[in-house]
Amino acid sequence: MPGTIPEPFAAWFAARGWTPRPHQLAILAAAASGESALLIAPTGGGKTLAGFLPSLIALAQTPTPGLHTLYVSPLKALATDVARNLLAPVAEMGLRVTIETRTGDTPADRRRRQRERPPQMLLTTPESLAVMLSLPDAPALFASLRAVVIDEVHALAGIKRGDQLALGLARLATIAPAASRIGLSATVAHPDAIAAYVAPDGRPDGVRRIEVADGAPPALSVMLPDGGLPWGGRMGLVSAPEVLDRIRAANLTIVFVNTRAQGEMLFQALWKLNAETLPIALHHGSLDVAQRRRVEAAMAEGRLRAVVATSSLDLGIDWGGVDQVIQVGAPKGVSRLLQRVGRANHRMDEPSRAVLVPANRFEVLECEAAVRGVAARELDGDPPRAGGLDVLAQHFLLTAAGGTFDPDALFAEVRRTQPYAGLSRKDFDDVLRFVEDGGYALASYDRWRKLFRDSEGRIHIRSERIARQARMNVGTIVEMPLLKVRLGRQTLGEVEEYFVNGLIPGDTFMFAGRLLRFLRVREMGAEVADGGTGDPKIPAYAGGRLPLTTNLAARVRALLHDPRTWRRFPAPVAEWLELQQDRSELPGSDDLLVETFPREGRWYLVAYTFEGRNAHQTLGMLLTRRMERAGASPLGFVATDYVIAVWSAEEPRDISALFAEDMLGDDLEAWMAESSMLRRTFRNVAVIAGLIERRRPGEERTRRQLTVNSDLIYDVLRRRQPDHVLLRATRADAAGGLTDLGRLAAMLARVRGRIRHRRLDHVSPLAIPVMLDIGRESVRTEISEEALLAETEALVAEAAAAPAPKRRRA
Repeated sequence: MPGTIPEPFAAWFAARGWTPRPHQLAILAAAASGESALLIAPTGGGKTLAGFLPSLIALAQTPTPGLHTLYVSPLKALATDVARNLLAPVAEMGLRVTIETRTGDTPADRRRRQRERPPQMLLTTPESLAVMLSLPDAPALFASLRAVVIDEVHALAGIKRGDQLALGLARLATIAPAASRIGLSATVAHPDAIAAYVAPDGRPDGVRRIEVADGAPPALSVMLPDGGLPWGGRMGLVSAPEVLDRIRAANLTIVFVNTRAQGEMLFQALWKLNAETLPIALHHGSLDVAQRRRVEAAMAEGRLRAVVATSSLDLGIDWGGVDQVIQVGAPKGVSRLLQRVGRANHRMDEPSRAVLVPANRFEVLECEAAVRGVAARELDGDPPRAGGLDVLAQHFLLTAAGGTFDPDALFAEVRRTQPYAGLSRKDFDDVLRFVEDGGYALASYDRWRKLFRDSEGRIHIRSERIARQARMNVGTIVEMPLLKVRLGRQTLGEVEEYFVNGLIPGDTFMFAGRLLRFLRVREMGAEVADGGTGDPKIPAYAGGRLPLTTNLAARVRALLHDPRTWRRFPAPVAEWLELQQDRSELPGSDDLLVETFPREGRWYLVAYTFEGRNAHQTLGMLLTRRMERAGASPLGFVATDYVIAVWSAEEPRDISALFAEDMLGDDLEAWMAESSMLRRTFRNVAVIAGLIERRRPGEERTRRQLTVNSDLIYDVLRRRQPDHVLLRATRADAAGGLTDLGRLAAMLARVRGRIRHRRLDHVSPLAIPVMLDIGRESVRTEISEEALLAETEALVAEAAAAPAPKRRRA
């Protein structure tokens, strides 16, 4: 009967003392009736097995040649791990099921063989799926497809990689209409939108939704360094001794950090203290794939005590031996924290253990807010936005590379996806026209003529060369051009080109957990040697910082506003807040506190906005423009996730007018027109859309080449076709990405008429952390640490000695 487990599966479960969980049986029942399903279940609840169980049973009962099941993962490491974990039960039950992976790391000969003799189950990523669908033999390869499993679907919906996958799934639905879909996730903040994403018809009711009650709540704690809690900084290195103590006390620990630079620094800090040489490894996405695979294999085999990792190990990977997670630095979101905590224990009925290690005093508040958010099961994150037009352009080109298509049929197909359900025919036609010949402004240039229409209106690609170019440039992740780091004949990984351009021979930097000396650039690679002297630099990567979610920011404001919660804070934090209340006041949950004070010949304005770094960067640009017009002569600003500080030659006046909502009108338009931000955003859009190619056969484009080309085209389009579809896509990306306009607009609306201005004679206690960020780099030497300590002491003494605050000025 549907939803039951046949032999030998029942025997396999029984041999382990397991019984199938209700949600696993529900997935079986959905598959038996031909329905698609979305499974939302806590980590450790057997989601992955549930996703594959219908396919394994079907193939065991009726072995069929060809590709039966496609599994799509947001991470290469996750696809590899799932394949490894699937092979064990398949072998134990004696099933004759072939399982393979196909990612960007798969050798070319294996990819060719997979096309000729496909496995029954193929595990892949959105980018590799896009390449496979662009091949002329895609209809033959996918004709036998019966199931698609989308793992960690929440991590894809709402981003451009998710747009790409949704379009690929729509193609699959046309090629193999009998294939059902199963979406898997542990953390879904917007279930209707995610259900629509999984559904073949793009409607929330187009899938059977299976939700599992929460498992055992995680055991979370906050750990502070013994040597005193820092006022500023984001790396958390001062807590390295306590982190190492926790590692010693456990079998296997994942130490999560928020950026690759932080991972490199913390790994080095731990090794300096690691006198007993405990086996500790480093894992992030810029390391060479071979090194990442070695780390993953060592984890699986129990040969490591700890791994310092970024989001490269966030999702779904089942390291059964991990018994604790340590999050160094504030988590930036409840959903993200739950995802990371779920890497420990990985059993639904037992609590996962995790320790949060804040790097500064504001992060203590954020960690406490995150713990409360987890307890309330308050998942966060923005709802998925509309699909990107640049991704659609790439999809058109890849679709044509695979064969001719009818625009009307493709429009209907695209509209069946959740990201593009609201796509207008005008936008569709404008994007298609752009891919055909570049659009009105570029149509006279032959290099952008890539498609043509036959007499029946069908779309063709102009040449096989263009098709090859399109496949070479698949993807929506536009990083800065990368250079390989080569130590002799060994490749350690990749760093961004701009970082290497700032090095001179002999410079020392940390990478792949090693201290390296830069030698030279040769053949698109940075040649290095071990060792070196002087202060090491740390590669940083564009877009590496995680954004603070809106819900978590609101929780932080609420904690600050309620003195009854302060007793749960460490004594230094509680004393800090009490001193702030005495010397100024504390931000409210729905208002905006702005402090101004003189210091060392300058005036400082500090606003406690709590809207995340992206929104604060935009706010800083707009504030300085307004202050310039008002005669305050602004000199600069610095933004953190929590506050923004602007310093000026003159005292800022009429604070409420500075934060009026109309700053998002003419001020914003003027700033965006003058700034380089739109140019940078256009470059990314142009690369994804195929206007500018990152790669050509035997050639890798440099950052300078990409920038110069995109700047020239950007200027042409602005002059000759200001409504060009790529400029529209650029403005949409700018509004939702770097500028975070929606969040900024919501904040300005929330505080309208609720701005509280405190004019002080001295720096306030709450302003000290952002004051320490002014002019500081993220990587500090011992000398600069001493200078920072001296500055901290001076600021603390100044704030503590300040007289009673003056009355608020009207």
